[in-house]
Amino acid sequence: MRPVLIYPSPNFNRRLSPIDMIVLHYTGMESEQAALDRLADPSSGVSAHYVVFENGDIYNPVDEESRAWHAGVSYWRGVTDTNSRSIGIEITNPGHEFGYRPFPDKQIESVIELCQDIIRRRNIPANNIVGHSDVAPTRKTDPGELFPWKKLAENGVGLWTDEFALPERGVREMLADIGYDTTDESAALTAFRRHFLPQSPPDGVSGVAERMAAVRALFHAKE
Repeated sequence: MRPVLIYPSPNFNRRLSPIDMIVLHYTGMESEQAALDRLADPSSGVSAHYVVFENGDIYNPVDEESRAWHAGVSYWRGVTDTNSRSIGIEITNPGHEFGYRPFPDKQIESVIELCQDIIRRRNIPANNIVGHSDVAPTRKTDPGELFPWKKLAENGVGLWTDEFALPERGVREMLADIGYDTTDESAALTAFRRHFLPQSPPDGVSGVAERMAAVRALFHAKE
C-alpha cells in the first residue's frame, strides 16, 4: 500500500461504539485540493479518515480511533450512529453535480489496498462495507453508479453477486433485511440499484426483486 500522507483535520470527536464498518464516498467537488481543504476546515463540520486522490495518493485527515464526521444522518442494519462505528473514505471525483466520471484504475487500486488493510486490522465484515448512498438513501448518491463495486468484491472488499433468485419476501422486507432504512422505500430501492444494478438494470420490479433476493441471501450467508 502507498504511504499515507497526514493532512490533519480538527473535525472529530470520541467514538461511542466499536468499529465494524467502512463507508465509501465521493468528494463531489470541482478539485481534489478543494475537497481535501474542506475536510480540514473547522467551519465545514465534515471530515473523513482517508481521502484517495485520482493518482492513488492517500491522505489521512482523522485518526481511525476518532469519530470522523462523514456519514451524517444515516442508518445501516439497525444502527443510526454510523460515524461512531465506521471508517470513512472519501474518493476524489467531481460527482453528479460537477461532471461525474469513472474512477481511474490507480485510484481504485489504492482504495482496494486501503480497505484490505483496514479489513485485516479491524476484522470488518463484508456486509458492512457500503456506500454513502446505502446509509443515507434519501440524501446522498455517492459513490454512485460508476463506482466498481464488483471489482472491489473480487478483491475481498464488500459483497457482490451476479446471481438472480426467486424472491421469498416483499421488496421492502428484503431491503430491510440487507440493512437499508426503508422509511422511504423508493429512495432505498434507488440506492440498492445504484450499488447492485448500476449497468442496464432489468426492467420492471420483478427483475430488481430477483437480484435483491440474491443479494439478501449473500448478505445473510456472510453474517
